Amino acid sequence: KDYFISMVQPVHNTKMLDVAGGTGDIAFRAIDYVRRNEKVDMDSIVTVCDINEAMLEEGKKKVLELGYLNSTGEDQVTFVQGDAEKLPFEDDTFDVYTIAFGLRNVTSIPDALKEAHRVLKPGGRFFCLEFSRVENPVIGPMYDMYSFNVIPNMGELIAQNRDAYQYLVESIRKFPPQQELRKMMIQNGFVNAEFENLTFGVVAIHSGFKPSASSSSSSSSSSSSSR
Repeated sequence: KDYFISMVQPVHNTKMLDVAGGTGDIAFRAIDYVRRNEKVDMDSIVTVCDINEAMLEEGKKKVLELGYLNSTGEDQVTFVQGDAEKLPFEDDTFDVYTIAFGLRNVTSIPDALKEAHRVLKPGGRFFCLEFSRVENPVIGPMYDMYSFNVIPNMGELIAQNRDAYQYLVESIRKFPPQQELRKMMIQNGFVNAEFENLTFGVVAIHSGFKPSASSSSSSSSSSSSSR
């Protein structure tokens, strides 16, 4: 997750939305990143949006416990309950949208991508950290065998919850592979969509931009002139 934030590269005035980030983990790391790199606190408040109220309550507690307050004593993170497929924010609001290990749990990935695109400002950037597909012909089958046979058993032994770990494995397998998710991003309006595999693709970071106002008007003009 620290590497993910280093890819996002937030600065003190970045208006950032973290979706499905109820406990605030990504938001806190973004604030820490700015403190380390700019030696100042973030001017803007990081917004965390999650559908799960209990997770949001945990995040709120952590703000106080870990001291994520600005110089005037105000919270540096705000927590909002909402659905990734129907975000409770105005169009063109945020500079950065992040979602870490949450996109595979939405009902409709295209709807979540449309919403991400809508709430980003023109020129804003989307980042997704998610379990993905190991395509290496040697490592892939070994990883599949480990996932389906070892992880659920470990869940049963350690957490007494085999079903949750079985769901984790199955949800990872149902999630679109890297190139397919990249295509879905493009279909939903993102440009310069790309991904970086980590640990052979066990996890991948996807990113893309909402076109800036100038690039949108250029495309529109080109399209008109070609007709």
